Amino acid sequence: MSDLVDLLREGLPEAAVVTDPEVTAAYRQDMAGFCSSGNPAVLVFPDTVDQVRHVMRTATALRVPVVPQGARTGLSGAANAVDGCILLSLVRMNRILEIDPVNRIAVVEPGVVNAALSQAVGVHGLTYPPDPSSWESCTIGGNIGTASGGLCCVKYGTTSEYVLGLDVVLADGELLRTGRRTAKGVAGYDLTRLLVGSEGSLGVVVGATLALRPSPPPQLALAAEFPSTAAACVAVCAVMEAGFTPSLMELMDTVSVRAVNSLAQMGLPDSTAALLLIAFDTLDPVADLAAAGEICTAYGATEVVPAADSAESELLLQARRLSLTAMDTLGTTMVDDVAVPRSELAAMIDGVAAIAERFDLTIGVVAHAGDGNTHPVVVFDASDPEETARARESFDAIMALGLELGGTITGEHGVGLLKREWLAREIGPVGVALQRRIKAAFDPLGLLNPGKVF
Repeated sequence: MSDLVDLLREGLPEAAVVTDPEVTAAYRQDMAGFCSSGNPAVLVFPDTVDQVRHVMRTATALRVPVVPQGARTGLSGAANAVDGCILLSLVRMNRILEIDPVNRIAVVEPGVVNAALSQAVGVHGLTYPPDPSSWESCTIGGNIGTASGGLCCVKYGTTSEYVLGLDVVLADGELLRTGRRTAKGVAGYDLTRLLVGSEGSLGVVVGATLALRPSPPPQLALAAEFPSTAAACVAVCAVMEAGFTPSLMELMDTVSVRAVNSLAQMGLPDSTAALLLIAFDTLDPVADLAAAGEICTAYGATEVVPAADSAESELLLQARRLSLTAMDTLGTTMVDDVAVPRSELAAMIDGVAAIAERFDLTIGVVAHAGDGNTHPVVVFDASDPEETARARESFDAIMALGLELGGTITGEHGVGLLKREWLAREIGPVGVALQRRIKAAFDPLGLLNPGKVF
């Protein structure tokens, strides 16, 4: 321990090396439930690439595991400490190094907060579309680590589609540059895509070149109430089949609707079995909303409320933004993240309701309906061991259901600790073996985020 700290301090400011157990304990884990965390040996806060390289050289020399961290807003345990590790927090590497409006790119350090980047590029009439729900606090490095998504994925896609290139410190301290600054480029294997979503298990991201887009017009939204989730999901498919590309399409089931009503008194009828929110940021959002509203009505919506302006849109979307907070008021929550083909969305949500009944639990579902990404929220009493065990079993049942419907165990939160065994079920033994060989090629000593993903 003393040798490790002494060596780290040779290349880091003294204040950047923290051993106080009360401080290190506060950084032991992210926001995932049911995930263990170990006792770190030391917590470091580098603020330059050279300092990160020094940390990794030290770790390699002493064979000490390293767990990279961002803002720790993740929900899979990927940032959780392992015993005796170096916790490598990148939050102080938070500079926006370049914004290029001509080439529509930004070059940033990993600790830049998503919202800060959005604000900075907005001055130039540009936008960085990926918008996780924690966008006001999560970092770009963390977003890259989990290939995170958000509310706008139905139109704009996920983080992986906006990362053009990366600067990555490898396990031995070498600096790797991947990708490009150009709009096109196919030279060699696409290591950038491989690293995005690797959860710090292949290298430490210390810089990113990101694609930007022109800022869209303000979006307008509508809210449609349905008597069943099945009817709402049919409407989702009908809107997409009609050729529309909404900027947002979110669905809340009756459990989440009632939780939000209880928290915020939003006046939604108790008879609302599903609330569908659709938004457009097109040149004529009023016409698009009207057409989408007609489709909703045709497929059983009992009420369709279009917004007249951006302020009204935000009021309508407030219910969705409050959903997880509202579910937290019901007890301890565990948020799942299962994506299915859009055509299987109704089967997924109805299946979750059946799982809730089977395990005698409250489980609400909010979904990025436009891309089939569901977030079942399991509510339980953490002080009751039997109920906690049922919650864990229901969580697994939800993932099994997603795979049965042709989906994936995670659409945007990552594997981390939480879903390691389920990854093997999804990709099969050949896939696992190949991915482990890739891990070994990048990290032959197995020092980077050990125990995560596999």
